[in-house]
Amino acid sequence: MRLLLLLALTFSTTHSQTPNWQPSAGHTQVPIWPHTPPDAIPVTGPEWTELATGKDAVAGRPWLSINRVSTPTMTGYAPRQNTTGAAIIVFPGGGYQVLAIDLEGTEVCDWLTTHGITCVLLKYRVPGVASFPKSGAYPKSPVALEDAQRTLSLVRQHAAEWHIDPHKIGVLGFSAGGHMVAAASVHFARRIYQPVDAADGISCRPDFAIALYPGHLSLADNSIALNPDIASHITKQTPPTFLLQNENDHVDRVEDSLSYFMALKKAGVPAELHVYAEGGHAFGLRPTSQPASRWPQLVETWLQTIGITGPDSR
Repeated sequence: MRLLLLLALTFSTTHSQTPNWQPSAGHTQVPIWPHTPPDAIPVTGPEWTELATGKDAVAGRPWLSINRVSTPTMTGYAPRQNTTGAAIIVFPGGGYQVLAIDLEGTEVCDWLTTHGITCVLLKYRVPGVASFPKSGAYPKSPVALEDAQRTLSLVRQHAAEWHIDPHKIGVLGFSAGGHMVAAASVHFARRIYQPVDAADGISCRPDFAIALYPGHLSLADNSIALNPDIASHITKQTPPTFLLQNENDHVDRVEDSLSYFMALKKAGVPAELHVYAEGGHAFGLRPTSQPASRWPQLVETWLQTIGITGPDSR
């Protein structure tokens, strides 16, 4: 509740909107930009949501996607128990066309907050399927990464108010959101948009990163050649990274995780990689019979290992 009130106080004097998607009761989404976002992409209509059911359901349950997002927002989720001081910004997947807002968003925030982690769900800009030629991964389309950089700075700016350790702010993303985790992890020395206020003077470097079945990273099947826009920016300052993907992922290749892991290893960046034979793509947090769906326990252990959570984390 405190995080909700602080978000409202921070933004209510300069922002107002009537979004199509609304988070659950007790949570409020707020715009991340004070005015028109940089490099705004015209969309073909208003924001709208769609429920995937039947054969498109995941673990027997429907999931919700948001299309034509032109006004990016963040939604804060305060810890449900003793806070660790850590915060994670969540990037849902959706191929940079839509956002899987519950499957790879709100459900993840509900899990993180039970472990004392503040969660911030980013509804980043995606122009929608109808505008596909204008969408895609950075640098083809810069807007999603701009939103990620901006949100990292905003969360760090309000760390004291939200009881967050400014040195324990990480990112977690799925599929296209997993690519954005990598992009935010390497593109932090220089902001890719012109600063708009004091928040943009604050570091946008994640302190740790979690990429789940990421896409847009490898150049080809059966190759660990990494996308040069990512590869050329990896340094020892790239944050510790957790990666997970399935060999039978036919949407984003297992080479996406392998190529990024090898590049991190070469640069001396701590990285942990989990690859499974089965499990496919886009399972989110929902448990299935496949071992890959038990990734939350692996992440919990990894966060303790790198000192983000656990008894000695504060």
